[in-house]
Amino acid sequence: MKVIICGAGQVGFNIARHLAHEKNDVTVIDRSEELINKVRNSLDVHALVGYASYPDLLEAAGAEDADMIIAVTLFDEVNIVACQVAHSLFNVPTKIARIRAQNYLNPQWKALFSRDHMPIDVIISPEIEVAKAAINRLEVPGATDMIRFADDRVWLVGIKLEDDCPVVDTPLRQLTELFPDLNIVVCGILRNGKLIVPSGNDHLLVGDNIYITSEKSHVNRALGVFGHEEEEVKNVAIVGGGNVGLFLSEQLVKAGNKFNVKIIERDELRAVKVAEQLSKAVVLHGDALDIEILKEANIQGTETIISVTNDDKVNILSALLAKEMGCKRAITLINDHSFGDLTGSVGIDAFVDPRQTTVSSILQHMRRGSISSLQSLAGGEAEVIEAIAVDSSPLVGKPLREIKLPTGIIVGSVIQGDNIIVPNGGTIIRSGDIVIVFTAADMVKKVEELFSVGLEYF
Repeated sequence: MKVIICGAGQVGFNIARHLAHEKNDVTVIDRSEELINKVRNSLDVHALVGYASYPDLLEAAGAEDADMIIAVTLFDEVNIVACQVAHSLFNVPTKIARIRAQNYLNPQWKALFSRDHMPIDVIISPEIEVAKAAINRLEVPGATDMIRFADDRVWLVGIKLEDDCPVVDTPLRQLTELFPDLNIVVCGILRNGKLIVPSGNDHLLVGDNIYITSEKSHVNRALGVFGHEEEEVKNVAIVGGGNVGLFLSEQLVKAGNKFNVKIIERDELRAVKVAEQLSKAVVLHGDALDIEILKEANIQGTETIISVTNDDKVNILSALLAKEMGCKRAITLINDHSFGDLTGSVGIDAFVDPRQTTVSSILQHMRRGSISSLQSLAGGEAEVIEAIAVDSSPLVGKPLREIKLPTGIIVGSVIQGDNIIVPNGGTIIRSGDIVIVFTAADMVKKVEELFSVGLEYF
């Protein structure tokens, strides 16, 4: 596939890295010579310095025979115009744009980005994606991650194994013997920054972050087995009233009386604006690093603080200060992934990476075959994929033990109509089944082939 990526920031760079690793023909455009030099020195891609919306630069990037343009510069308007030029002058089939300003995304303007106006096929809103990711983590207290699949019937949950986990040092194959009614699959283990796609002989260790797939109704039971029985979240404090904080607060307020929401915003004018939009939330004007403001927010009686300002350091410090004062759980927004690697060790329970959520949204539209949904995990080391089994798939019609999936791929769940199946060696996948697959990043192409029509896999 030939892809043009407009923007060489964190998102653009990581998309280019993913696609280049998968042997796609990638060209990156950015006006920053420094960023382009980083791309040239780090990745096997073409790279051009200039304005991504200029026709001559898109022509030089090969837009005439490009399959896709992905516009993720810092400026919404540049992203919009780049897609328009790619469509009008070069007839690029698929156009993806990151748009951050919520003014463009108001439902009343939903026709704006149609083919007859400004033709963008897929719009990515990092603020909305991040807010949704934070809400997912709220729904499962004790989890480091949660992703919904199969119309919310199957959840993938990340769980950190602490000292009090009752099943550490237990081989995975024994979990079924110990808990025969526990309908889960341990799909991945993140240990010391390294991803393991496990077999039945692998042991769980203290400090592991594991990924499980489970029917939604079994998740709480699974969390208890792995040592997490945190109380339900009722009181939430949100640090930052920007686009992410506002959207997050709106969604929590819409849940009725399920959550009591307090927002701390440093900018007075923004605090007033948020208060006007959220009559059912308490908005406090002040600095979340000020102990008195946290006391006013009753942080000691709050189950979860979610820090979503545009400053990673403020997010981390406000979360740690809140926990020191008695808040039970902390979730932070982290833009710099190097900070993300530290969060667990300093006491932050979960973090949301806008880069990863945006990359996941884009990759979903890059994957071939009958893939309907995916999420990038573990800093891009793994993907969890939802796909529909087709007649020609080598997965169909044979017990899984006879298929012998390559190392690095594991089937987490199979949905046959109304039935959710925890797969084992005897499970037979039928055409039309929904299949949840966990895969190491370097095996994604194999997974695509598994769900592609007419391709030989073995």
